[in-house]
Amino acid sequence: MSSGLAARCDAKKLVRSPSGLRMVPEHRAFGSPFGLEEPQWVPDKECPRCMQCGAKFDFLTRKHHCRRCGKCFCDRCCSQKVPLRRMCFVDPVRQCAECALVSHREAEFYDKQLKVLLSGATFFVTFGNSEKSETMVCRLSNNQRRLILDGDSHHEIEIAHISTVQILTEGFAAAGGNARATGMLLQYMAPGAEGTAQLKLTAGEDANASRRQAAAWMAAMHKAAKLLYESRDQ
Repeated sequence: MSSGLAARCDAKKLVRSPSGLRMVPEHRAFGSPFGLEEPQWVPDKECPRCMQCGAKFDFLTRKHHCRRCGKCFCDRCCSQKVPLRRMCFVDPVRQCAECALVSHREAEFYDKQLKVLLSGATFFVTFGNSEKSETMVCRLSNNQRRLILDGDSHHEIEIAHISTVQILTEGFAAAGGNARATGMLLQYMAPGAEGTAQLKLTAGEDANASRRQAAAWMAAMHKAAKLLYESRDQ
């Protein structure tokens, strides 16, 4: 990717919406695949009562819209202000209790797992049905749109084109334990190809920092896939 195009992909602008200030991509096509669109607010005339507790709105009981779901609530049911990074809000925004809980859980992805994906990890990578693997560093691009694989060769896969993410394990989950993750299988739409392409990531066998990093990267990628599917279903 040229430096000029990369600069366009990373360009941001500050916009004001009814819900608050948002730092969004200069060009919508370059937005994060994990992002969510702002919801349409339920019109005031259609919600005479709180959509959670049923309290009637009046001069003393004011109505508030949840910035994540767009539904109408009283102050008691929509009092939390929580970061909502998937909608690019600059500051924490008002959310109902149910949405606030989801946003709190997603914060772990942005605070921890996204950093792991950006840092990358080393895997043995096998493309398609090839019997040969290549040692490559796999990482997420800074704009979160591409999976970059660097080794003797270089490959880039659009995150939005990934259709399946499967953790490969060995062993059995004993009481209180888990099966050991050994790799990951990705299926994706390759430009100009019919059907889906496939690649397999295999972690090294040595129980060292590199393997731990690979395990953390796979767990983060699995979480990213869940967010990606949610964005598509919006």
